[in-house]
Amino acid sequence: MYFTKYPGNPVLGNKTTGTYFDAAVITQDGRYRMDFSWRPKKALAVTFSDDGIHWDEPIITLESNPESGWEDNINRNSVVILPDGSFRMWYTGQARGYSFIGYAESDDGLNWRRFDEPVLISERHWEGLSVMNPCVLYDRGIFRMWYAAGETYEPNVLAYAESEGGIVWHKSRINPIFVADPSNEFERARVGGCQVIKTDDMGYLMFYIGYKDIHTACVCCAGSPDGVTRWERSPNNPMVLPDAGAWDCDSCYKPAVAWDEKSGSWLLWYNGRRGNEEYIGLARRQGRELF
Repeated sequence: MYFTKYPGNPVLGNKTTGTYFDAAVITQDGRYRMDFSWRPKKALAVTFSDDGIHWDEPIITLESNPESGWEDNINRNSVVILPDGSFRMWYTGQARGYSFIGYAESDDGLNWRRFDEPVLISERHWEGLSVMNPCVLYDRGIFRMWYAAGETYEPNVLAYAESEGGIVWHKSRINPIFVADPSNEFERARVGGCQVIKTDDMGYLMFYIGYKDIHTACVCCAGSPDGVTRWERSPNNPMVLPDAGAWDCDSCYKPAVAWDEKSGSWLLWYNGRRGNEEYIGLARRQGRELF
């Protein structure tokens, strides 16, 4: 295992709160902003931290809307802060065995105005019943989305789309851009939810879920010069693995990653599962090297 887990894990969630999962982390006003899914509430929530370990009391940002026909549950979101200080969110809505990607806007990152209909739906045979787990960057003046697609319980592949305004999306003609490697025991079954970050020295880095089987997952990493093609898996995969007998003994899911310049280390948050209990933990890697 390439990253070292924080000994006080999990850092967010407990039996009282119920399942916290699929975090996405960015910086806001010099602090870490974590958007995550809160399963018992069927809602999305946000929390803030100075060190990535101690987090503020979560605030619900968006709740399910069964009247919509596609948001009986909502989860797995991605938030972008634009240069003008406004906020955009893409999230997963689920109903009737399908998953869709929705869109919302905010002036403060806490109070959101959602669109009535999803902005991305399953249309291709390889997308199966569901599109989910959006990761969006505002890059080169456009919105760039990496998303998972396939089965609803756990997706199968990763894909890519672009948009000028964040509402109308154009899917890449070469999708899916990232699929499971059957020769790799850590991801031979499928790949899932990812976070992509753009770096000055290593191009685009993608931290993603690799599934040994549908019930056993770990965190892996790959790099690309353009974020779409020529993905190269790190020889140091997996980055994070389940620990026998621990709170994350069954699976380590959806990574969220940030580079901490002050300590010269990578911070990686993930949701770990033991049985039906699932919370968010932290792992660190000293130094910049991932490959």
